Amino acid sequence: MNLHLAEIALHVAPGAHAVVLMDQAGWHLTPKLELPANISIVAIPSKSPELNPQENVWQFMRDNWLSNRVFGSYDEIVDHCCDA
Repeated sequence: MNLHLAEIALHVAPGAHAVVLMDQAGWHLTPKLELPANISIVAIPSKSPELNPQENVWQFMRDNWLSNRVFGSYDEIVDHCCDA
């Protein structure tokens, strides 16, 4: 997570400040997190996947591309996700 936040911080315009919305997963809010000076974290409420846009993407993928299928390999799953 620290590497991800550091990468985000590199792309924030000079003098700007980024706000990152995160769910309350343990690795998102751990005291070990090294938060760059130009980023703030806003934790969304627990058990509210509707507030996390990425959850909507995963739900769409499950409903329309990944459900009721049998995949022969990990690579086949990845290829299918990329096609989606």
